[in-house]
Amino acid sequence: MKIPKRLQPLVDDGLIDAVISRLMSGKEADVFVVRCGEHIRCAKVYKDAMKRSFKKAAQYQEGRKVRGGRQARAMGKRSNYGRQLEEEIWQNAEVDALSRLAAANVRVPATYCCVDGVLLMELVSDAEGNVAPQLGAISLSEEEAIRQYTLMIHYIRLMLCTGLIHGDLSEFNVLVDDSGPVIIDLPQAVNAAANNSAQAMFERDVNNMRRYYGEYAPALLQTNYAKEIWALFEEGSLTENSALTGLYEDDFQAADVGSVLEEINAAMLEEQERQARISGQDDIG
Repeated sequence: MKIPKRLQPLVDDGLIDAVISRLMSGKEADVFVVRCGEHIRCAKVYKDAMKRSFKKAAQYQEGRKVRGGRQARAMGKRSNYGRQLEEEIWQNAEVDALSRLAAANVRVPATYCCVDGVLLMELVSDAEGNVAPQLGAISLSEEEAIRQYTLMIHYIRLMLCTGLIHGDLSEFNVLVDDSGPVIIDLPQAVNAAANNSAQAMFERDVNNMRRYYGEYAPALLQTNYAKEIWALFEEGSLTENSALTGLYEDDFQAADVGSVLEEINAAMLEEQERQARISGQDDIG
């Protein structure tokens, strides 16, 4: 296909050898499938603020660090320099979030570079090399829904342990490859400790996952991980190994989901042991 104008500098610099196709056009970016040497990757081209349709962007940016007082004043005055800084912060937030989450063993796409508003990263695909589908595009058995929900709760907990909240998590921001869910789209990632809307966004993220997986495993609709995990975070006791029950003391009705919760907790323990084995292998390597 014809090389988009925003990708031409990366082609000129040899970072991209060919643009294969447009993968999607979203509210904050256009994504293209590209070839980089022998590898097929994707290039996320961020839209500028005037063309972006992401609602309430300022709410998500609250609490993000600014380099100095001059930059903060410029952003507050909405000067040209200030708007340029906001764009840099918006774009760099995703690169930073993806790097931090990958280090915390959350499944996210690998990143390679970010140049002039273009993020070059891993193309999540299946065993045949086809682009992995969105979670919302696939059907699940009850057993698979419980397994994936377990992993998503584990990843969401790991994210919060790093101080981050996705802020826009739904079945449309999760891809599913042969190994399970992969979390994508993080330019709006929220600083959990410095954003006044953090708790509401966190609960919405968790409950979106509960709602979706609950369509296939209705017992999951009775779990309340959002309030349970956030309570642990607020009291400073949340860790990647915190015991979770799926229940919360403020729940007003008893939920008969004991066997499902046992299965979820067992799966969480298995995932923690798997991550520990991976970490041990990395240390040896």
